[in-house]
Order: sequence, then structure tokens, then C-alpha cells
Amino acid sequence: MKNLFLAGAVSVLLMSCNKDEKIQTASLEQQKLDYQARQIDIEKQKLAIEKEKINFEKQKDSLNKIEAEKEAERKAEANRVANRRSTPRRSSSSSSGSVASNSSSSSSSSSAGTTATKKKGWSSAAKGTVIGTVGGAAAGAIISKKNPGLGAVIGGVAGGATGYTIGRAEDRKSGRVQK
Repeated sequence: MKNLFLAGAVSVLLMSCNKDEKIQTASLEQQKLDYQARQIDIEKQKLAIEKEKINFEKQKDSLNKIEAEKEAERKAEANRVANRRSTPRRSSSSSSGSVASNSSSSSSSSSAGTTATKKKGWSSAAKGTVIGTVGGAAAGAIISKKNPGLGAVIGGVAGGATGYTIGRAEDRKSGRVQK
């Protein structure tokens, strides 16, 4: 009976050792699989980060391209404005001269600060024309007692021409127009 008991004890011990070994082996295999699954997840995250980097670089490049196009457009506008200013203008009457200087000043103010001499508002020639025309018309109407309408027209034309001449000289002094 001792032998039987001893054989039973040895078999129980062997079985328990084999069971623990199988559990350890299964546990080790499971750990390997878990590790590989984590590695795969990490690789997926790395790929996602790389995709985001590429998308960011594409957006950055497109924004830089748009900025370069805008800068080229500003330079072209500045060159156009500079070419307009350097071209001498001839006007057939005083009113068309004031219109030309008004359009020149409005186009230079739309160039968004790319030129060093950015001018805003009315030129002195335009201001002089308007003030001279109004003042001359008023003076002509007052002076001409018999026909105030004709006096206002003649005074307005004379005052406008004089005002334009004086304003244009002011513009040349300030550098708004070239000689």
C-alpha cells in the first residue's frame, strides 16, 4: 500500500508540474501574441502620423504658393502704377485732367501698400480744380449783374483751370506726380 500511495503521490506531483508548465507555456504564447498586437497598433499609429505630416506639408505648400501668387500680383500692380506715373499725360481740358489724376490716385490706393509712396484721397490738382470751379462760378455770378448764369460758367471755367494749375504744382512738389 505504501507503494501505491507513493506512486499516487508521484503521479499527482508530475501532473501538477505538467499542468503548471502547460499554463506557463500558454501564458508565454499569449504574451507574445499581445506584444505583437501592440506592435501592430503602434505601427498603425506611426503611419497615421506620417499621413498627417504629408497632408500638413501639402497644405503648407499650397498656402506658400498662394502667398507667392499674391506677392507677384502686388508687385505687378505696383509696377503698373509706377508705369502710369512715369508716363506723361496730356489733357485737352482742365476737367479731363482732374479726372485722370483722380483715377490715378484711386488706383494707387488700391495697391495695398506695396509702393513706398502710397497716396490716399484726392490729389492737390483735383482739390484745386473743385475749389477753383466753385469759387470762380460764385465770383462770376456775383460780378455779372445782367447775366449771372453766363458769369458763373465763365468764372467756373477760369477758376477751375487756375485751381488745377496751382494744385498740379503742389502735386509736383510733394512727389505725387513727376514732371
